[in-house]
Amino acid sequence: MQYFDTHAHIGLIYDDPIEQLIVTQTARQAGVNRIVSICNSLHDFGSVYENLKSADFVYHAVGVSPSEVQNPGKNWQEIIDRAVRMPRVIAIGEIGLDYYRKFGDKKSQIELFVSQLELATKYDLPVIIHNRDAGQDVLDILRDCLPPKGGVLHCYSENAEYARKALDLNLMFSFAGNLTYRNARNLHETVDVLPVERILIESESPFMVPADYRGKRNMPSYLPSTGRFLAGMLEMDEEELSAILWQNSCSFFGLDL
Repeated sequence: MQYFDTHAHIGLIYDDPIEQLIVTQTARQAGVNRIVSICNSLHDFGSVYENLKSADFVYHAVGVSPSEVQNPGKNWQEIIDRAVRMPRVIAIGEIGLDYYRKFGDKKSQIELFVSQLELATKYDLPVIIHNRDAGQDVLDILRDCLPPKGGVLHCYSENAEYARKALDLNLMFSFAGNLTYRNARNLHETVDVLPVERILIESESPFMVPADYRGKRNMPSYLPSTGRFLAGMLEMDEEELSAILWQNSCSFFGLDL
C-alpha cells in the first residue's frame, strides 16, 4: 500500500536542508512514496528544490501564490520559465485567488492568476489551485482559461453544490487533514457527490493536520490517516482506495505508475 502526497510545503516545515530531507524519508517509511513539494514563495523555490535534489521521489510545483501578488518580483515569469525546464517540476502552483486575507486588490490577483494559467497552457502543465472565499471568480476564470492538462482544487473547502458545478471542468478535488474533522460537514457531503476517480489527497503540511495528530505540526507522514478516514467514508478497503488515489495522482501529474 502506498500514498501520494499531492501538496506539501516542505520548505515551511523546517528551514534546515537536512531536516527537510529527513521529513521526506520519514514519509516514505510511512508509505508515502511520492510527494509534490509546493512553492510557498517563488523567492525560496530554488533553495528548497536544491535541498531536495537527492530525493528523487519528491516532485515540485512552481508558481506565484496570491499572497505574493504585491511583490512577485520583476522577473517572476523568467524564474518560472527556467524552473519548468528543471527535472521533476511537474505543475504550476499553487496559484489562484484569496479574498479572505485581501492580498492586494482583486484585479491584481485575477491578472496574476490568469497570467499563470496561460503559462501552464504554454508549458502543457497542470495547475494547483488555491481558492479562499473566491469560489465564483475561480470557477468563472477556469471556465475560460483552464489549461488542457487541467487542475486540482487543492485543500478543497467549498460545498457539494460547488463541486457539482466544477465537475464539468477538467478538475480534480484534493482533500487535506481537515476532512477528518467532525464539523467538516461540507467536505463530507462533497465526497458523497464525487466520483472516486476525481479525488486526490494531500497533507498540506505543515497545516491542516489530521484529527489523529491534533496539536502537532503536520507532516507528509501523517497522510495515511486522511486516507484511512476517506476509505471509511467511502466504505472501501484502505488498500483498494490507496491504489486508486495513487493512480489518480500519477495520471493527473503525468507520471508513470
